[in-house]
Amino acid sequence: MILYGSDTSPYVRRIRIYCLRHDITLDYRKLDIFSDEGRTTLNQYNPARKLPFLLADDQAVLDSNVIARYLQQKFSLPHLNWEQENLLTILNACNDSLVELLLCQRSEFDTNEDRLFFNLQRGRIAETLKVLEQRCQENVFLNCEYLQISLYCLLDWIRFRNLFDLTAYSALEQFYDQWQSLDEARLTDPRA
Repeated sequence: MILYGSDTSPYVRRIRIYCLRHDITLDYRKLDIFSDEGRTTLNQYNPARKLPFLLADDQAVLDSNVIARYLQQKFSLPHLNWEQENLLTILNACNDSLVELLLCQRSEFDTNEDRLFFNLQRGRIAETLKVLEQRCQENVFLNCEYLQISLYCLLDWIRFRNLFDLTAYSALEQFYDQWQSLDEARLTDPRA
């Protein structure tokens, strides 16, 4: 199995950590999607033009959540229930909005402007973080490893990209501190 991705992507990182925790061997290949060669590879396997994607069993498996489900089925690992899937959707919405704002900033837009698109993204980030904070306080994440990994990758990516001040979210901060010390976090750190 070959996983194509970027060290800085929180979506790629969650799969890498998940595989490390379950001793699943992957051939991880970094892909620079902004180079001609990288773009060609990306377009060849993933028409959505997103990372990560996994080449396995003579097929391309697209999107981190689909890859996780594929691995769960292939290696008889626990699957997410509907409540967990919904929570993952909330987590992904936060992550997606942050990615959109980062791309806009890199395109030299002022994302602090009072514009519909920016307002919608900032509102979604604030609301989803509030829900994630509450679910963390309720220890909802404790019963699902993939959710824990995904939450950690989101929080570390927020810090890595300096996108949002998390100091008001004490449960998320405590969760982050617990995960930050794990070997899997260190081995996949985008700063390394």
